[in-house]
Amino acid sequence: MTTATATTPNIATAATETNGFSISSLVLGIVSIFASFTFFAPVIGLVLGIMALKREPASRTMAIWGIVLNGVMLAGTVLVTLGALVFGLVMLPFAFI
Repeated sequence: MTTATATTPNIATAATETNGFSISSLVLGIVSIFASFTFFAPVIGLVLGIMALKREPASRTMAIWGIVLNGVMLAGTVLVTLGALVFGLVMLPFAFI
């Protein structure tokens, strides 16, 4: 005697969207707050956030937060670096006194 079983689609193998780029961008944005004067972490996070906006519409909020955090930290790093450079150039004549 044979019994017919209905095949149900496996939820795990269904086509699901991944949100790895947006999570990575958000994590790098949070990490760049604590490791504030790095240059590469915000740049990579900013690129991943922009890629996540194009590829992952379901995780748009995380991608936007990652872009904002990384953009703010990158701008802060650039401003502090430029400020230190200007301060060093202004104080250069006093170094030989």
